[in-house]
Amino acid sequence: MLEWLENIDRVIFLKVNGLHSAFLDAVIPALTFFPTWIPLFLVALYFLYRRYKSSVWIILVAAGLMILCADQSANLLKKNVKRYRPTHNLQIGKQVHIVDNYKGGQYGFVSGHAANSFALAVFLILLFKDSNWRMKSLCILWALLVCYTRMYLGVHYPLDIIGGALIGTFWAFVFYRLFLVANKKLMKTS
Repeated sequence: MLEWLENIDRVIFLKVNGLHSAFLDAVIPALTFFPTWIPLFLVALYFLYRRYKSSVWIILVAAGLMILCADQSANLLKKNVKRYRPTHNLQIGKQVHIVDNYKGGQYGFVSGHAANSFALAVFLILLFKDSNWRMKSLCILWALLVCYTRMYLGVHYPLDIIGGALIGTFWAFVFYRLFLVANKKLMKTS
């Protein structure tokens, strides 16, 4: 069963990674780089401020701690699972399309980019609740695009991405609940 799943993972990865072009080779590295998305984060911060006013600082602290937890969870799994990235896999490494000679570290399960982007996207979606469906849609599209870039660059299999997304989603729910508790206590004291 595990071998079957691993084979499907490789086939899907090679299909996604094989869809490359000179234009995408130039654009994708920028899209996988978090600072590229600062304007999107600033727009989200603006809408958060409009909704939460003085509580926005709690959101920023929670978001920072959440990303730290998601990232460290992903790194811990990479060090313990030790699943080679596609670029380091001796069976398929020569078939992998690599951009700018970027191969990532040796191990790839789970994707830290997927964990971090899904943590932030889901956290924002929870914070926006029923309002601002455009911002919620933009958040999930952003996270999916970041995940796609990791396969395009040849550094993660789909299961690496799914694992990272699940870890990020878990931490988003944890920190959203913590935000609700902290915000409630803050409102009582003020």
